Amino acid sequence: MRRARPSLKLSSSQAPERFAEDIDSFIAFLGLERGLSVHTQAGYQKDLDQCAAFLARAGESDWRTANRPVVEKWIQSLAAGFTETSMARKLTALRMFARFLVREQKRSDDFTELLSSPKVSRRLPATLSAEEMAKLVSAPVGGTPHELRDHAMLELFYSSGLRVSELSGLTLQQVDLQNGFLRVFGKGAKERIVPVGERAQAALKTYLESGRAALVRAHTGSELFLSERGRAISRKTVWVIVKKYAKRAGIKQAVKPHLLRHSFATHLLNGGADLRAIQEMLGHANISTTQIYTAVEKKRLVQGHRQYHPRAKGENP
Repeated sequence: MRRARPSLKLSSSQAPERFAEDIDSFIAFLGLERGLSVHTQAGYQKDLDQCAAFLARAGESDWRTANRPVVEKWIQSLAAGFTETSMARKLTALRMFARFLVREQKRSDDFTELLSSPKVSRRLPATLSAEEMAKLVSAPVGGTPHELRDHAMLELFYSSGLRVSELSGLTLQQVDLQNGFLRVFGKGAKERIVPVGERAQAALKTYLESGRAALVRAHTGSELFLSERGRAISRKTVWVIVKKYAKRAGIKQAVKPHLLRHSFATHLLNGGADLRAIQEMLGHANISTTQIYTAVEKKRLVQGHRQYHPRAKGENP
């Protein structure tokens, strides 16, 4: 199920003029027909602008003359300044764009079809322990509107495993405290139902009854977590809040918002939750994305064996 998305206010493509019109049409297609987020659209637009600038310097007249050899040279040129993950994303944007050009009958062939993708090594996501998470979510103490908001936000973050953009964009209508769940619209505006634990429910109830009203301004709408100006709290502010309370909780490692999502999934898996259920709660389109958390658990088991088994290190008991 999809919900209507607000009109997008992305700036026009900064590519050379003869390339820009097709990029703008593609970005509009991503928002209006594919329902991709503004952030994803902006990222793809930047990638395509970069590719177009390279093609223009290579003497290509527009997208209709682009071919595999010159695009391969562009990919190769990225190796010195970008990670494998960034290069893979740029190639994904170009592949989608090439298919769009064929779909719109602006090209008869897909010039990216035979391109090989850079091999991306999957790093295991970092997580916090259950004890560290308990310290983090308990770090906001006091009864000020900001402290009540921050406590509710951290409890909900850990309880639901939301993406930071999903958390900051929550509205009152998406929260059902009576039945203990959220109605979340994730990537591609796909809807999913996410359970909310009792502690998060209690923190949200306290914030809604005793904190949110103090942050409401004349222009405030139905946003759940409000900034000082009465607007929806920004992703950047969420980042600052998480770092602030991680420091207060005495957590040594760098704590980013996505770490709470990783911890949510890992702790559920450690507790025996079904991988498919975790996939659904996280909003992963593919189970292979969720399976990385099984690797985290295996790594933990191996480390535990090496640390505690008397013969794990070849030592005499």
